[in-house]
Amino acid sequence: MSVPGTLPRINDEARAALFTDARTAYSFAGTPVGDETLTGIWELARWAPTAANTQPLRVLYIRTPEGKERLLPHLDEGNRAKSASAPVVAVLAVDHRFHEHIPHILPIRPELKDHFEAEPAQRDGIASFNGPLQAGYFILAVRAFGLAAGPMAGFDPAGIDKEFFPGSDWHSILVVNLGHPAGAPEFDRMPRLAHEHALGWA
Repeated sequence: MSVPGTLPRINDEARAALFTDARTAYSFAGTPVGDETLTGIWELARWAPTAANTQPLRVLYIRTPEGKERLLPHLDEGNRAKSASAPVVAVLAVDHRFHEHIPHILPIRPELKDHFEAEPAQRDGIASFNGPLQAGYFILAVRAFGLAAGPMAGFDPAGIDKEFFPGSDWHSILVVNLGHPAGAPEFDRMPRLAHEHALGWA
């Protein structure tokens, strides 16, 4: 029984899967990733904290040969082979019309829909901060399902938006290859900053 005022802790194996043993994948096995897993990843990722529960992140899963043909020209040349080998490529985007969902996702403050409609700069700021925050949780959700993620920033956002989101308020922020890695990691584990270089105390 948990002590009141405390939260459960995940075990060492789970922490390793999500953090210390997890590696960025650069090439992938041909093992397919099914709809149930991809939907399950979102079911976890959607619980990320966001300001006023605004949830601006949107996900496009690309896994057909036709979809890859449309995507690859918009990636930096050095990233194309990685995405071509991945069974699934997730394009993460933010929806700059996220406020239209507020009456449903924030029923205690439905008036914020009209507030954000009248404040586009504030709306864009909410999307620009909270979308990447959700993207981090999305990567953790991929790992929680026993898959490897390969997030990439080397792509043409305007090109992807025109190709996949024409006439939409979705704007791409990150491309994530995901699947089972092909063999051992290509590089040794790189060092992380120790606490004496990264933490402050007040």
